[in-house]
Order: sequence, then C-alpha cells, then structure tokens
Amino acid sequence: MGNGTSIGRVRGLGSAHGGAHHWLLQRFTAIGNLVLMIWFITSVLLLPDLNYATASEWISAPVPATAMALLVISTFWHARLGLQVLIEDYVHDHGSKFAVIALLNLAIFAGAAFALFCIVRLALGGA
Repeated sequence: MGNGTSIGRVRGLGSAHGGAHHWLLQRFTAIGNLVLMIWFITSVLLLPDLNYATASEWISAPVPATAMALLVISTFWHARLGLQVLIEDYVHDHGSKFAVIALLNLAIFAGAAFALFCIVRLALGGA
C-alpha cells in the first residue's frame, strides 16, 4: 500500500505532481528578481544625485516605472511562493494552515498593491 500500487494512488498516497510547477515558478521569479535588481542598483548608481527630485524625475519615465512595477510584482510573488512552502512544511493543523495562508495572501496582495500604487503615483507626477 504505497506509492506504486493503484490502490495507493486512489487513496492519495502517491505524489500530487504539483511540486514541480511551484518549484519552477519560484526559480523563474528568482531569475526575474536577479535581473531586475541588477537593473535597479545600476540605475540608482548612475543617477547624478540621490535627492527626491532626481529620483521622482527618473521614475516618471515609462521604462523605469514599468521595470519597477515588474520588480515589485516579481518580488512579492517570489516571497509568497517561498512563505507558502514554509507554512505548508511547519503548520500541521489544516485549519490553521488555511488561515495562515489566507493571511499571507492578503498581506502579499496588500503590500504589492500599495507598492504599485506608489509607483503609479510617482510615475504620473503626483506626490
């Protein structure tokens, strides 16, 4: 009665076959984070000075605003994937696991929405 028998598969004792997709998404977001963080650090270092007016002018251009939005989305998505695995591994009660993952999703969504709102507001010239 294990992974290889048909009755074991019917009872759900085998692999769920969902881990590879999750693992690949986490790796793809990590690569995206790496590329976008290199761009971000390089862009900030190339600014003439680091005051608010210069940074606001820089992010009001379409390319930096779009890249910053992609960085926010990729970073928050990557954090959600990693924290979900952590919760699934260490929270054993099903009700608590559901509640903590729901709170995680709300926190990630709220943080990403706030960051994107701030980028859009700066990109459109409001402050």
